[in-house]
Amino acid sequence: MTEQGTHQKNGFQPCTGDGAKEEGRVKKRPAGLNQFEGYLFDLDGTVYAGNSILPGVLPTLNRLREQEKSLLFVTNTTIRTIEEVQQRLEQLGVACSEDEIMTALSVAGLYFGEHEPGAKVFMIGERAMKLELERYGVETTEDALSATHVLVGLDRQFTYDKLTQGMNALRNGALLLAANPDPFCPIDDGAIPDTWSLVKALETASLRETFKVIGKPSAYYAEKAFEKLSVDPGRCLMVGDRIETDIRFGNASGMYTALVLTGADSRKDIMLTGVEPDYVLASLSEIIGEQRLYTGRSGTS
Repeated sequence: MTEQGTHQKNGFQPCTGDGAKEEGRVKKRPAGLNQFEGYLFDLDGTVYAGNSILPGVLPTLNRLREQEKSLLFVTNTTIRTIEEVQQRLEQLGVACSEDEIMTALSVAGLYFGEHEPGAKVFMIGERAMKLELERYGVETTEDALSATHVLVGLDRQFTYDKLTQGMNALRNGALLLAANPDPFCPIDDGAIPDTWSLVKALETASLRETFKVIGKPSAYYAEKAFEKLSVDPGRCLMVGDRIETDIRFGNASGMYTALVLTGADSRKDIMLTGVEPDYVLASLSEIIGEQRLYTGRSGTS
Protein backbone atom coordinates (compact mmCIF):
# COMPACT_ATOMS: atom_id res chain seq x y z
CA MET A 1 0.00 0.00 0.00
CA THR A 2 1.51 3.31 -1.01
CA GLU A 3 -0.02 5.73 1.52
CA GLN A 4 -1.08 3.69 4.51
CA GLY A 5 2.09 2.88 6.39
CA THR A 6 2.80 2.67 10.08
CA HIS A 7 4.02 5.97 11.41
CA GLN A 8 6.78 5.32 13.91
CA LYS A 9 7.18 7.80 16.78
CA ASN A 10 10.61 8.14 18.34
CA GLY A 11 11.61 9.51 21.69
CA PHE A 12 13.06 13.02 21.83
CA GLN A 13 14.72 15.55 24.04
CA PRO A 14 13.14 18.97 24.56
CA CYS A 15 15.10 21.90 23.22
CA THR A 16 14.74 25.64 23.51
CA GLY A 17 13.71 28.18 20.90
CA ASP A 18 10.62 28.95 18.86
CA GLY A 19 9.18 27.33 15.77
CA ALA A 20 7.90 24.00 14.53
CA LYS A 21 8.46 20.50 15.75
CA GLU A 22 11.23 18.56 14.05
CA GLU A 23 11.51 14.82 13.49
CA GLY A 24 12.42 13.13 16.77
CA ARG A 25 12.38 16.26 18.93
CA VAL A 26 10.35 19.34 19.69
CA LYS A 27 11.06 23.00 20.12
CA LYS A 28 9.85 24.99 23.11
CA ARG A 29 6.10 24.84 23.64
CA PRO A 30 3.75 27.78 24.02
CA ALA A 31 3.12 28.77 27.64
CA GLY A 32 -0.42 27.36 27.54
CA LEU A 33 -2.86 25.55 25.36
CA ASN A 34 -4.54 28.82 24.39
CA GLN A 35 -1.27 30.27 23.07
CA PHE A 36 -1.25 28.57 19.68
CA GLU A 37 -2.06 30.56 16.56
CA GLY A 38 -4.03 27.89 14.72
CA TYR A 39 -6.44 25.24 16.01
CA LEU A 40 -7.68 22.27 14.03
CA PHE A 41 -10.64 20.41 15.46
CA ASP A 42 -12.03 17.04 14.54
CA LEU A 43 -15.83 17.00 14.78
CA ASP A 44 -17.55 13.75 15.78
CA GLY A 45 -16.40 12.84 19.29
CA THR A 46 -14.55 16.14 19.67
CA VAL A 47 -17.05 18.94 19.03
CA TYR A 48 -20.26 16.91 19.08
CA ALA A 49 -21.49 13.40 19.76
CA GLY A 50 -24.50 12.30 17.77
CA ASN A 51 -26.85 15.27 17.73
CA SER A 52 -25.49 16.92 20.89
CA ILE A 53 -22.75 19.48 21.39
CA LEU A 54 -20.14 18.25 23.86
CA PRO A 55 -19.56 20.00 27.20
CA GLY A 56 -17.21 22.98 27.13
CA VAL A 57 -17.09 23.25 23.34
CA LEU A 58 -19.00 26.49 22.83
CA PRO A 59 -17.16 28.59 25.45
CA THR A 60 -13.84 27.26 24.20
CA LEU A 61 -14.50 28.08 20.55
CA ASN A 62 -15.98 31.47 21.45
CA ARG A 63 -12.94 32.35 23.56
CA LEU A 64 -10.53 31.33 20.80
CA ARG A 65 -12.43 33.52 18.35
CA GLU A 66 -12.26 36.44 20.79
CA GLN A 67 -8.49 35.92 20.78
CA GLU A 68 -8.56 36.00 16.95
CA LYS A 69 -7.17 32.49 16.58
CA SER A 70 -7.35 30.72 13.22
CA LEU A 71 -9.80 27.81 13.38
CA LEU A 72 -10.34 24.91 11.00
CA PHE A 73 -12.76 22.02 11.42
CA VAL A 74 -11.26 18.91 9.84
CA THR A 75 -13.42 15.83 9.43
CA ASN A 76 -13.15 12.52 7.64
CA THR A 77 -16.89 12.37 7.00
CA THR A 78 -18.02 11.09 3.62
CA ILE A 79 -21.77 11.33 4.19
CA ARG A 80 -22.10 15.13 4.44
CA THR A 81 -21.18 17.94 2.09
CA ILE A 82 -19.36 21.06 3.29
CA GLU A 83 -22.70 22.89 3.42
CA GLU A 84 -24.32 20.12 5.44
CA VAL A 85 -21.46 20.10 7.95
CA GLN A 86 -21.70 23.87 8.31
CA GLN A 87 -25.47 23.71 8.82
CA ARG A 88 -25.11 21.00 11.43
CA LEU A 89 -22.54 23.02 13.35
CA GLU A 90 -24.73 26.12 13.28
CA GLN A 91 -27.72 24.11 14.53
CA LEU A 92 -25.57 23.11 17.50
CA GLY A 93 -24.58 26.72 18.16
CA VAL A 94 -21.15 26.71 16.49
CA ALA A 95 -20.85 29.69 14.17
CA CYS A 96 -18.44 29.06 11.32
CA SER A 97 -18.02 29.65 7.61
CA GLU A 98 -17.85 26.96 4.94
CA ASP A 99 -14.24 28.02 4.32
CA GLU A 100 -13.39 26.88 7.87
CA ILE A 101 -14.44 23.29 7.12
CA MET A 102 -12.59 20.47 5.37
CA THR A 103 -14.01 17.02 4.71
CA ALA A 104 -12.44 13.92 3.23
CA LEU A 105 -14.68 14.38 0.19
CA SER A 106 -13.76 18.03 -0.39
CA VAL A 107 -10.09 17.06 -0.27
CA ALA A 108 -10.79 14.17 -2.65
CA GLY A 109 -12.27 16.67 -5.10
CA LEU A 110 -9.14 18.79 -4.85
CA TYR A 111 -6.95 15.74 -5.34
CA PHE A 112 -8.63 14.68 -8.57
CA GLY A 113 -8.50 18.23 -9.90
CA GLU A 114 -4.80 18.62 -9.16
CA HIS A 115 -3.42 15.14 -9.82
CA GLU A 116 -5.96 13.19 -11.90
CA PRO A 117 -7.82 15.76 -14.04
CA GLY A 118 -8.90 13.15 -16.60
CA ALA A 119 -10.21 10.67 -14.05
CA LYS A 120 -13.46 8.75 -14.45
CA VAL A 121 -14.49 7.76 -10.95
CA PHE A 122 -16.61 4.78 -9.95
CA MET A 123 -18.09 5.75 -6.59
CA ILE A 124 -18.80 3.57 -3.60
CA GLY A 125 -20.41 6.07 -1.31
CA GLU A 126 -23.51 8.13 -0.70
CA ARG A 127 -25.17 11.25 -2.12
CA ALA A 128 -22.63 13.61 -0.56
CA MET A 129 -19.81 11.96 -2.50
CA LYS A 130 -21.48 12.63 -5.83
CA LEU A 131 -22.28 16.24 -4.89
CA GLU A 132 -18.74 17.03 -3.75
CA LEU A 133 -17.13 15.47 -6.81
CA GLU A 134 -19.52 17.42 -9.03
CA ARG A 135 -18.51 20.61 -7.20
CA TYR A 136 -14.93 20.08 -8.31
CA GLY A 137 -15.83 19.02 -11.83
CA VAL A 138 -14.79 15.39 -11.38
CA GLU A 139 -16.33 13.00 -13.89
CA THR A 140 -18.08 9.99 -12.39
CA THR A 141 -19.28 6.82 -14.07
CA GLU A 142 -21.59 3.92 -13.31
CA ASP A 143 -19.77 1.79 -15.87
CA ALA A 144 -17.19 0.04 -13.72
CA LEU A 145 -15.12 -1.16 -16.66
CA SER A 146 -14.60 2.39 -17.95
CA ALA A 147 -13.49 3.72 -14.56
CA THR A 148 -9.93 4.91 -13.98
CA HIS A 149 -10.42 5.12 -10.21
CA VAL A 150 -12.64 3.64 -7.52
CA LEU A 151 -13.31 6.08 -4.67
CA VAL A 152 -14.63 4.50 -1.47
CA GLY A 153 -16.40 6.17 1.42
CA LEU A 154 -18.96 5.12 4.00
CA ASP A 155 -21.87 3.56 2.10
CA ARG A 156 -24.86 2.45 4.17
CA GLN A 157 -26.42 0.97 1.03
CA PHE A 158 -23.36 -1.13 0.17
CA THR A 159 -24.36 -4.31 -1.69
CA TYR A 160 -22.82 -7.42 -3.17
CA ASP A 161 -23.39 -5.88 -6.60
CA LYS A 162 -21.34 -2.79 -5.65
CA LEU A 163 -18.58 -5.04 -4.35
CA THR A 164 -18.62 -6.98 -7.61
CA GLN A 165 -18.55 -3.86 -9.78
CA GLY A 166 -15.79 -2.27 -7.73
CA MET A 167 -13.77 -5.47 -7.87
CA ASN A 168 -14.12 -5.64 -11.65
CA ALA A 169 -13.10 -1.99 -12.03
CA LEU A 170 -9.95 -2.63 -10.01
CA ARG A 171 -9.09 -5.83 -11.85
CA ASN A 172 -9.54 -3.86 -15.08
CA GLY A 173 -6.85 -1.40 -14.03
CA ALA A 174 -8.65 1.25 -11.99
CA LEU A 175 -6.85 2.62 -8.93
CA LEU A 176 -8.35 2.22 -5.46
CA LEU A 177 -8.66 5.39 -3.38
CA ALA A 178 -9.94 5.42 0.20
CA ALA A 179 -11.65 8.63 1.25
CA ASN A 180 -10.49 7.86 4.79
CA PRO A 181 -8.97 4.98 6.78
CA ASP A 182 -11.71 4.83 9.44
CA PRO A 183 -12.69 1.19 10.15
CA PHE A 184 -15.92 2.04 11.99
CA CYS A 185 -18.18 4.99 12.73
CA PRO A 186 -19.59 5.51 16.24
CA ILE A 187 -23.35 6.10 16.40
CA ASP A 188 -25.70 6.75 19.32
CA ASP A 189 -26.32 3.06 20.05
CA GLY A 190 -23.00 1.53 19.03
CA ALA A 191 -21.04 1.63 15.77
CA ILE A 192 -21.32 0.80 12.08
CA PRO A 193 -18.65 -0.25 9.56
CA ASP A 194 -16.97 2.75 7.91
CA THR A 195 -14.86 3.29 4.80
CA TRP A 196 -11.90 1.06 5.64
CA SER A 197 -14.13 -1.98 6.13
CA LEU A 198 -15.38 -1.60 2.55
CA VAL A 199 -11.88 -0.88 1.25
CA LYS A 200 -10.58 -4.13 2.74
CA ALA A 201 -13.44 -6.07 1.13
CA LEU A 202 -12.48 -4.59 -2.25
CA GLU A 203 -8.79 -5.31 -1.72
CA THR A 204 -9.57 -8.90 -0.81
CA ALA A 205 -11.92 -9.48 -3.76
CA SER A 206 -9.74 -7.77 -6.38
CA LEU A 207 -6.29 -8.79 -5.14
CA ARG A 208 -5.33 -5.13 -5.49
CA GLU A 209 -3.95 -2.72 -2.88
CA THR A 210 -5.11 0.77 -1.97
CA PHE A 211 -3.31 3.35 -4.09
CA LYS A 212 -3.95 6.35 -1.86
CA VAL A 213 -5.74 7.43 1.31
CA ILE A 214 -7.20 10.94 0.98
CA GLY A 215 -8.45 11.86 4.47
CA LYS A 216 -6.67 12.20 7.79
CA PRO A 217 -3.88 11.28 8.44
CA SER A 218 -2.65 11.73 4.86
CA ALA A 219 0.03 14.25 3.96
CA TYR A 220 -2.19 15.61 1.17
CA TYR A 221 -4.98 16.42 3.65
CA ALA A 222 -2.41 18.23 5.79
CA GLU A 223 -1.13 20.19 2.80
CA LYS A 224 -4.64 21.41 1.99
CA ALA A 225 -5.30 22.28 5.64
CA PHE A 226 -2.23 24.49 5.93
CA GLU A 227 -3.10 26.21 2.66
CA LYS A 228 -6.38 27.24 4.29
CA LEU A 229 -4.91 28.23 7.66
CA SER A 230 -1.75 29.98 6.48
CA VAL A 231 -0.20 29.19 9.87
CA ASP A 232 3.06 27.32 10.40
CA PRO A 233 2.35 23.73 11.57
CA GLY A 234 4.51 24.20 14.66
CA ARG A 235 2.17 26.96 15.81
CA CYS A 236 -0.93 24.79 15.43
CA LEU A 237 -2.73 22.43 17.78
CA MET A 238 -4.62 19.45 16.33
CA VAL A 239 -7.43 18.33 18.65
CA GLY A 240 -9.26 15.05 18.12
CA ASP A 241 -10.61 11.91 19.73
CA ARG A 242 -9.05 9.30 17.42
CA ILE A 243 -5.40 8.38 17.83
CA GLU A 244 -4.95 6.60 14.50
CA THR A 245 -6.34 9.49 12.45
CA ASP A 246 -6.33 12.76 14.42
CA ILE A 247 -3.21 12.33 16.54
CA ARG A 248 -1.24 10.48 13.89
CA PHE A 249 -2.23 13.24 11.43
CA GLY A 250 -1.02 16.01 13.72
CA ASN A 251 2.20 14.28 14.73
CA ALA A 252 3.16 13.44 11.16
CA SER A 253 2.57 16.96 9.86
CA GLY A 254 4.51 18.82 12.56
CA MET A 255 1.63 20.07 14.68
CA TYR A 256 1.19 19.74 18.41
CA THR A 257 -1.56 17.29 19.26
CA ALA A 258 -4.23 16.92 21.93
CA LEU A 259 -6.29 13.76 22.47
CA VAL A 260 -9.67 14.65 23.93
CA LEU A 261 -11.31 11.86 25.93
CA THR A 262 -14.87 12.57 24.78
CA GLY A 263 -15.01 10.18 21.84
CA ALA A 264 -13.52 7.02 20.40
CA ASP A 265 -10.19 6.56 22.22
CA SER A 266 -8.96 6.52 25.81
CA ARG A 267 -5.62 6.78 27.60
CA LYS A 268 -5.03 3.03 27.27
CA ASP A 269 -5.19 3.36 23.49
CA ILE A 270 -2.05 5.52 23.62
CA MET A 271 -0.14 2.52 24.93
CA LEU A 272 -1.85 0.12 22.53
CA THR A 273 -1.06 2.17 19.42
CA GLY A 274 2.28 3.66 20.43
CA VAL A 275 1.09 6.99 19.01
CA GLU A 276 1.60 9.70 21.63
CA PRO A 277 -0.19 13.05 21.79
CA ASP A 278 1.39 16.09 23.37
CA TYR A 279 -1.63 16.59 25.62
CA VAL A 280 -4.56 14.57 26.90
CA LEU A 281 -7.71 16.55 27.69
CA ALA A 282 -10.84 15.54 29.57
CA SER A 283 -12.76 18.07 27.49
CA LEU A 284 -12.15 20.98 25.14
CA SER A 285 -12.62 23.45 27.99
CA GLU A 286 -9.12 22.60 29.22
CA ILE A 287 -7.76 24.58 26.28
CA ILE A 288 -8.89 27.83 27.91
CA GLY A 289 -8.67 26.72 31.55
CA GLU A 290 -6.23 24.90 33.75
CA GLN A 291 -4.40 22.20 31.86
CA ARG A 292 -2.82 18.98 33.01
CA LEU A 293 -0.27 18.01 30.39
CA TYR A 294 0.41 14.50 29.20
CA THR A 295 4.06 13.74 29.77
CA GLY A 296 4.68 10.91 27.31
CA ARG A 297 6.24 13.04 24.57
CA SER A 298 8.22 15.61 26.55
CA GLY A 299 9.05 13.94 29.83
CA THR A 300 7.91 17.11 31.61
CA SER A 301 4.61 18.68 32.62
